[in-house]
Amino acid sequence: MEKTNKKGSFMGLLPLVIFLVVYFAMGIGTGDFSNFPLMIGIFLASAISLFMKSPVAEKKTFSEKIVMFCKGGGDDTLILMVIIYMLAGAFYGVASGMHATDTVTNIGISILPANMIIPGLFLIGCALSFSMGTSMGTVAALMPVAIDIASKTGVNVAFVSGVVVGGAMFGDNLSFISDTTIAATTTQGIKNKEKFKANILMVGPAVLLTIIALALYPIDAAKISAGGDINLVNLIPYILIITLSLIGMHAVMAMTLSVISGMVIGIIHGDFSFIESFSVVHGGMCSMQDMAVIAIFVGGLVAIMQYLGGIDWLLNKLAKGMKSKVGAELSIAALVSLVDVATTNNTISIIACGPIAKDISEEFDIAPERTASILDLFSSAFNGLTPYAGQLLTAGAMAKIAPVTIIPYVWYDILMIIFGVLFILLGLPKFKRKELKQ
Repeated sequence: MEKTNKKGSFMGLLPLVIFLVVYFAMGIGTGDFSNFPLMIGIFLASAISLFMKSPVAEKKTFSEKIVMFCKGGGDDTLILMVIIYMLAGAFYGVASGMHATDTVTNIGISILPANMIIPGLFLIGCALSFSMGTSMGTVAALMPVAIDIASKTGVNVAFVSGVVVGGAMFGDNLSFISDTTIAATTTQGIKNKEKFKANILMVGPAVLLTIIALALYPIDAAKISAGGDINLVNLIPYILIITLSLIGMHAVMAMTLSVISGMVIGIIHGDFSFIESFSVVHGGMCSMQDMAVIAIFVGGLVAIMQYLGGIDWLLNKLAKGMKSKVGAELSIAALVSLVDVATTNNTISIIACGPIAKDISEEFDIAPERTASILDLFSSAFNGLTPYAGQLLTAGAMAKIAPVTIIPYVWYDILMIIFGVLFILLGLPKFKRKELKQ
């Protein structure tokens, strides 16, 4: 592992800062964030980082930095994300081609009153993400349905995309099998159920308010298209992905089997031939290629920023100056949030901040349940609000809109942050710190 000055350097964050300034300046200046493709922005930031000299680590040649960049882009969590991107595209193509999305949408339109269609979409996202333990798989499975709902109800597609991302982050934060839950509980030395108890009390009000707000969102019933034919057999891909996730099957395997089931049903129903089914899968995968490449480049960029001292600078600065329990908890929240925005990976941000957060919690007598919940809550919330992170990239790619246009509609994540800060200020929920067994 590279030896660096643990104090780090702000210069290490410069590539990310330049990217954010240029991206938002171009988007705001032109009034359309799609005018400056994310791929170009990330490529620019990566190029800048490769030509920078580290002020805190030993000098490396350009070739050595390229190798470091490639290793960062090849991180196992990122490659898993790329695989899920490809499967997301395949599922989208097959589910649309064999009318699974039409069936789900038609059932919702036929059964639910107009004001409950969108809350229903959110609750399905919550249930699916909690059972799967992955926000990416949830976004991949539900975005086709959300897009179909938007087209048949006249609702803004960015709005329904935000609803899906919000529901996806519910499970990412709370699921017992989520990587973030495992990272948070492991770094703080507690059991999953202990963290869940504290976490659900903190986000419960956000869930309820989101459902109420979505139910009050105005939908013109006159604009809702009449529900079409309902073929329950077309639901099998969705039933499979939920059932297999509930029994503990890995998201990649669950999604793969769901795609295969959709191909078989589509062929039997005559939606496409055996040969055409592969073109349908390929077409869906192609729609996600840019997102996969962006994920790899972001991983490489983060590795270089780590070498340049940017991540250590964040950790060091935010760990200083705490004088009270409330200040300490707010510092932990800010720390994991900023590292998440810098790395676009909430699991990595928890692992990076976990040891520091544990030291802080011991110094200020903060219960580990609260610390774990704060780490998971804020990292998940900001992950769902970062335009170059996986969830918004996937949703934007499927909906064919700029990811940043979805952010104002990810109400659940915004409310998570609001209630997270509120509960920190109020000291709720209250837990007594226990001596942990070594």
